[in-house]
Amino acid sequence: MRAESADQCLDIAMVTLKSAFKGSAETLVLGLATRDGELIIEAGASALTTKPLLAILEDLGATGKREEIVKVPAPAGSTVRLILFTGLGEAMNGSDYPHEVLRRAAGAATRALAGKKSADFALPHSTTVGFSAIAEGIALAAYSFIEHRGASKSEQKAPLAAATIISKIGESADSKSALKHATVVSKYVSVVRDLVNTPANHLSPAIFVAKMKKLTTSLGVKVEVLDEKVLKSKGYGGIYSVGQGSANPPRLLHISYNPPKAKKRYGFVGKGITFDTGGYALKPAPGMEAMKTDMAGAASIIAATLAIAELKIPISIEAYACMAENMISDNATRPGDVITTLSGKTVEVLNPDAEGRLVMADGLTRAIADGKKVGGLDGLIDVATLTGAQVIALGIRTSGLMGNNEAFSKEFLAAAETTGELFWPMPLPEELRATLDSPVADIANVGDRSGGMLVAGVFLSEFVEPNVPWLHVDIAGPSAVDKNPYGYNAIGATGVTVRTLVALAESAASQSK
Repeated sequence: MRAESADQCLDIAMVTLKSAFKGSAETLVLGLATRDGELIIEAGASALTTKPLLAILEDLGATGKREEIVKVPAPAGSTVRLILFTGLGEAMNGSDYPHEVLRRAAGAATRALAGKKSADFALPHSTTVGFSAIAEGIALAAYSFIEHRGASKSEQKAPLAAATIISKIGESADSKSALKHATVVSKYVSVVRDLVNTPANHLSPAIFVAKMKKLTTSLGVKVEVLDEKVLKSKGYGGIYSVGQGSANPPRLLHISYNPPKAKKRYGFVGKGITFDTGGYALKPAPGMEAMKTDMAGAASIIAATLAIAELKIPISIEAYACMAENMISDNATRPGDVITTLSGKTVEVLNPDAEGRLVMADGLTRAIADGKKVGGLDGLIDVATLTGAQVIALGIRTSGLMGNNEAFSKEFLAAAETTGELFWPMPLPEELRATLDSPVADIANVGDRSGGMLVAGVFLSEFVEPNVPWLHVDIAGPSAVDKNPYGYNAIGATGVTVRTLVALAESAASQSK
């Protein structure tokens, strides 16, 4: 995928993110908006005469609503066969459309063009922000997961093979940099999607670690892996107790990126439950198949770290993927068992299905301890598909954000604003701590059901030292789309938080100059 100047708009070579395709594009993508009830065609820098198309669109009942897709045959004499209109919503008066509107419009169009060889995207924009959003929308949406299809593999439409952005600013240095950025970040979002979409019988903790290690070649990162023997001997009671009931033993994957002259140092911790049966608090069968996605947090923080390394952002990252499979066996943790975490705190496991917070407790403790060795962390972020209560509270597109430092939370939310990923700040009420009291241990792993997302956050806060700026991100709903694809997200994993974590690192590097 590359940008071309406007005077070359429909007669240029198509270049994908991977390989070249020579010839005229099959499809031209334009925007469709509405103003005072009338349709407005947003043809960007294509210089296409659009008036004759308005009557056709009106006859088809087009509305211009965001993410609406309308396809019409191209007018006679055009160098393309098809024109695809992607909805932008209310028309803007003299200013760029919001970047997330452009990102989703480009993504919806790309998804609708699966099976096509090439397309020109002439969506309206005048700034690098808009250009970057279009590039990201295309790159993120050009994804499919067919690894485990057999006889039906050939029946699946491949993603759009090649795309060109028609732009008046496409040859600028900033736009070329934006294209490179979109390519790298979308690659690592796809890594997360692949991992989260993979069935659990093909992705144990050890396989996850092996796959991620393979990606670290030439990125200048250090890799440490703790197996079940080391986890047990070194006191990682949270991770070990969750994974001890499985034939696929637990792992801790630590990836360290320390560029010269790093501006700041962050710790990332991710929940990596490759499958969650609930253990002896067995989940009901309907919906249990979705528990293969319970390692999305671990995949996201490792992928974000690798993206930061490949982009050479001068921010140090210490990333910890806490990997286990929560199963039932004669060795599985029982309700009422007491375990000792890496911090030394004991936990009464009242509910073995509240296992994510146990592995994360060890990850947070390790991250803080390592941070102390090098002068401390400027911020600690954990990402987890932690609670069903998150979905009840915030739905399937907005992640919950909790923490102990308002300034750090604002930095994170400012980064998220540039990516279009949705997070909502939530409190950690002091009174909820009492619901986690245990008569036999330092703390219980569950408390009141009401406010369950917040209770989980309060539990994790017990393993974070007050002087460490910390954020907890619950992505239980937004980590995957189970129906109704939207924008640049198809059915399946989304890769949420990767882009925001990268943006946070970029912002920190920029502010520190």
